[in-house]
Amino acid sequence: MRYQRSSALFAEAKKYIPGGVNSPVRAFKAVGGEPIFIKKAKGAYLYDEDDNRYIDYIASWGPLLFGHAFEPVIKTVVEKAKKGTSFGIPTEIETQLAKLAVDMVPNIDKIRFVNSGTEACMSAVRLARGYTGKDKIIKFTGCYHGHSDAFLIQAGSGAVTFGSPNSPGVTQGTAKDTLLADYNDLEGVRALVEANKDEIAGIILEPVAGNMGCIVPTKEFIHGLRELCTQEGMLLLFDEVMTGFRLGKGGAQEALAIDADIVMFGKVIGGGLPVGAFAAKTEIMAHLAPDGPVYQAGTLSGNPLAMGAGFAMLSEIDQNPEVFQSLAKKTEYLHKGIAEVLTQKGIAHQINRFGSMISVHFCEDPVVDFASSSKGNNDTFKKYFHGMLDQGVYLPPSAFESYFLNDALSYSDLDSTIEAIKNCDL
Repeated sequence: MRYQRSSALFAEAKKYIPGGVNSPVRAFKAVGGEPIFIKKAKGAYLYDEDDNRYIDYIASWGPLLFGHAFEPVIKTVVEKAKKGTSFGIPTEIETQLAKLAVDMVPNIDKIRFVNSGTEACMSAVRLARGYTGKDKIIKFTGCYHGHSDAFLIQAGSGAVTFGSPNSPGVTQGTAKDTLLADYNDLEGVRALVEANKDEIAGIILEPVAGNMGCIVPTKEFIHGLRELCTQEGMLLLFDEVMTGFRLGKGGAQEALAIDADIVMFGKVIGGGLPVGAFAAKTEIMAHLAPDGPVYQAGTLSGNPLAMGAGFAMLSEIDQNPEVFQSLAKKTEYLHKGIAEVLTQKGIAHQINRFGSMISVHFCEDPVVDFASSSKGNNDTFKKYFHGMLDQGVYLPPSAFESYFLNDALSYSDLDSTIEAIKNCDL
């Protein structure tokens, strides 16, 4: 049996961990079957507990820009660990990483480190509310900002209604302050703002979405949001947990030529270790404790191992910005190869791509928001996922997730991936 040990490990995990996993998408519920358990990884490849090798297209969901076990990061983490793993007291490496991030990203003066993207987004919304003195936020259906209560909200009966919780444990009191809009629908946002005049602290979104597949904002939409926020005294919050330092040194702000008011980071900024961050101009960050009244804290925030890994990763990016062009070319090559094979097979599909993010949707019409993403043929996706897995290609186990390429991928790896699609029974 190809996955015998993984299957046994999953059965054991389910005895002690809810669903056998520590993050739901890993359980393969969306694609069926059982998850594989990874033993090690190097460069572009994963190796499972049954010693199967996979070409990896999730890169730990984005942070591993240069591939797994990247030597500068590994070396730094080992060196830091030998001096102690955690202090709960300031260290120099925190300031070094903060300065480097501020120098690389446009439109930010100060940054606060936390431990996850969820924590970064949760804290950023609190800061936006504290800064503006307003309670409500607008988020977009299909954009994922972590599992904080304010973000686990689904649309109500109409475009200008309050959201309602889509997870038990989230109260109606929390839900009433989260307003839902559709991605790439500027008029819908304007209607929400008009219906909640002077009550909205800010608009939060993934500037390039990665949780309903890779979805790129239209120029009218993203520039319209910036203009609307400026006009109405609201803050524009960019969740760059996925896009930060992946779409360019300055992330989506740079790639889209848009200045956000608060920017949230994760993934790449930790070099593969658990790190999140949020950043803004001094005027806004001055409201954060201990300088101001908006409270946020964390015992492990600024952990020296995580800060060291992040500094090593960002330093490599800063010194080698050509990595973004290399990644974009590889992603374009993969896009063309996949499209050619699926067209030859007569399979309806849409492929979205931006930089090193890409997603394949098995549907007829363009995918521009969550509703259009949801029209994909999930049965075809399941066959595609497992067909690729059995041939040694690891794709996101959900039709609603972006792929993330890493620069350790060779063109031979890309050709092998394209060849694997030819062999899939779709």
